[in-house]
Amino acid sequence: MTNTLNALLAQRTQLDAAIARARKEESQEALKKVHELVAEFGFTAQQVFPWKPAIKKVTPKYRDEKSGATWTGRGKPPAWIAGKNRADFLIECRPSHEGPFLAEMAAASSKQRT
Repeated sequence: MTNTLNALLAQRTQLDAAIARARKEESQEALKKVHELVAEFGFTAQQVFPWKPAIKKVTPKYRDEKSGATWTGRGKPPAWIAGKNRADFLIECRPSHEGPFLAEMAAASSKQRT
């Protein structure tokens, strides 16, 4: 028995539709069961879907040259900077738009090779 491409594509279309119907029915049943269990046991959203808040990485603003320790400038100042002039501990950083352009970096690199 030889199946033509069109016949196989038609079968696939029917199977895809049947799969979609079955998925929808089963997902509705699963969701109903989840709601029943949450209501029965009084679960909270945190218990059902535990999450941790995203930790925001803050760039250090100050550095102790002696120890290499850094501080973002938030919260209680560490002992190495407390009561001192913070300007002396500022980390020098140039904004990316002030940095060298790629062509300038390439030119500097080629000068170093010769």
